[in-house]
Amino acid sequence: MDLTRTEVTPRARRKSRRGGAARLGLMALPIAFFGVFFAYPVAAIVARGLKVDGVWQFGRIGDVLAQSDIRHVLWFTTWQALASTALTLLIALPGAYVFARFDFRGKQVLRAVVTVPFVLPTVVVGTAFLALVGRGGLLDELWGVRLDTTVWAILLAHVFFNYAVVVRTVGGLWSQLDPRQEEAARMLGASRFAAWRKVTLPALSPAVAAAALMVFLFTFTSFGVVQILGGPTFSTLEVEIYRQTSEIFDLSTAAVLTIIQFVAVGAILAVHAWTVRRRETALRLVAPETTARRPRGAGQWALLAGVLATIAVLLVLPLAVLVQRSLGAPDFGYYRALTTDDSGIFLVPPIEAIGNSLQYALAATAIAVLIGGLAAAALTRRAGRLVRGFDALLMLPLGVSAVTVGFGFLIALDEPPLNLRSSWILVPLAQALVGVPFVVRTMLPVLRAVDGRLREAAAVLGASPWRVWREVDLPMVRRALLVAAGFAFAVSLGEFGATVFIARPDNPTLPVAVARLLGRAGDLNYGQAMALSTILMVVCAVALLLLERVRTDRTGEF
Repeated sequence: MDLTRTEVTPRARRKSRRGGAARLGLMALPIAFFGVFFAYPVAAIVARGLKVDGVWQFGRIGDVLAQSDIRHVLWFTTWQALASTALTLLIALPGAYVFARFDFRGKQVLRAVVTVPFVLPTVVVGTAFLALVGRGGLLDELWGVRLDTTVWAILLAHVFFNYAVVVRTVGGLWSQLDPRQEEAARMLGASRFAAWRKVTLPALSPAVAAAALMVFLFTFTSFGVVQILGGPTFSTLEVEIYRQTSEIFDLSTAAVLTIIQFVAVGAILAVHAWTVRRRETALRLVAPETTARRPRGAGQWALLAGVLATIAVLLVLPLAVLVQRSLGAPDFGYYRALTTDDSGIFLVPPIEAIGNSLQYALAATAIAVLIGGLAAAALTRRAGRLVRGFDALLMLPLGVSAVTVGFGFLIALDEPPLNLRSSWILVPLAQALVGVPFVVRTMLPVLRAVDGRLREAAAVLGASPWRVWREVDLPMVRRALLVAAGFAFAVSLGEFGATVFIARPDNPTLPVAVARLLGRAGDLNYGQAMALSTILMVVCAVALLLLERVRTDRTGEF
């Protein structure tokens, strides 16, 4: 026994050292990327705001928090995020059940329709609801009701945007729970509700918690929706950071708010990571295809009809109204106006924003797939706190103020050796920061499912690490890679918070063009904004439908 241990242990140690070196090698480029293009710009904007004559002025934090208007912003940011999360769960959980347990005609198409709002830029979401509940919108025309400067418009738009998060996250797990456990509880005398509460709900709770935390994160950092629908009355942390940075030029207050948001988002992501680990280790699952069946009885058909009606009213109607408003001028007048440059807003015709956005998004997708693919490969090699910390780092761009990142780009990347302020690559770099987490979350489960013995066998036969990846991993993750690239393309196409600072007037992106058109009075500007939003919606929808065609049952956590 001792001799065997003496012979095996050095070999195991050498293998562990090689694995650790390979993991660090895979992590090197993603860490450098996030260090240079995320941590450095954020640190630069914070230092510019809190450092005076080389001395840190941390007392400024207390001064900012003492302001009543700032406390109101913090309260509203938290309150509306909690309300949006609760309302989203209330409305979306029946949909999660229907997609998990029911099998009906058109289910795959409907799944894509449900997911379209999530990949839409927040500017488009705000514009769609503006066309529905704003001045001159559908509700205003039919009943004289306007909600565009009320909190209800913001809450409903957040539900619209995050409905798919609950359906995908909770419904994906629900479809894999063994229904026989609940049926056994009912045979022992439990009512339908009691069986669900005591058997199914505890198993679903980690997924529900994970979905709730993600919805809270997205609504806590909401920018485009609140900027368009909230008007001057409502402001979240993200909107206030933008106002302090671009309108008031108070970098000190903006830096304090950035720190507050950073701490809050870090706490949310830590809790989210804990719920994901719990979900991965505490459940026994079955194949999804064994749990879905045709609806039975009047109650289940009524539930299906109710969910379909909810999707039609809450998700489809705003987009339909958006398209209708874009066609308001005769002979596609709003679309034809996009080809002229006499609006006084841009240095080029607004139609050029389409080509700019596509080029930027393609470059950002290439960057995100490279960085995210290396990061996902590193995360497949589980190694305790180091890997968990690296995983949390990759998620931070989803919650840290994109406004801060964009303005930080202007401050930090304007001198050698990184003088990129006038370079076109600045926009794709900012967009890639948001795309990387989606690439990681899509590829990681598939990479973890690859049998490590296949890699070891290829290595024993003399294959280099690159050939092992090309011959073993790539064939298995090719579909997940396409899905990851599609998600990165969609979110890059719609990135607004950082791009609004760094996109040049002669090269605007679609979200920036929409926001600037909405910021000017006049029916022509409003109609052009609707037309550009419709084009952006169609591009995102086509990308998503293509994703559904290559999607597999294990193409990601979302």
